[in-house]
Amino acid sequence: MLSFGTLVLVVASAHSASVTNSGASAIVLVIVEDGNRTEVSLDAGSSESICPTGCFVTLPNGDRLGLQGGESVDIKDGIAIIN
Repeated sequence: MLSFGTLVLVVASAHSASVTNSGASAIVLVIVEDGNRTEVSLDAGSSESICPTGCFVTLPNGDRLGLQGGESVDIKDGIAIIN
């Protein structure tokens, strides 16, 4: 049986954006969500769930993405493909 706290976590992660680093080397993404700036490091081949309430992501090449949550983003050699 799921507790209320677990249920909230499951629902929040269902609307998060999924980011995958398909490149050959680690990358660092700069994320601004609700006015808070954080950096997320992704090793080659790894994935992370981010931005459950929407955010802006700065890619290693300087491009900025606006995400609402729920997107799948594949990053390879600094270029993002959003599905």
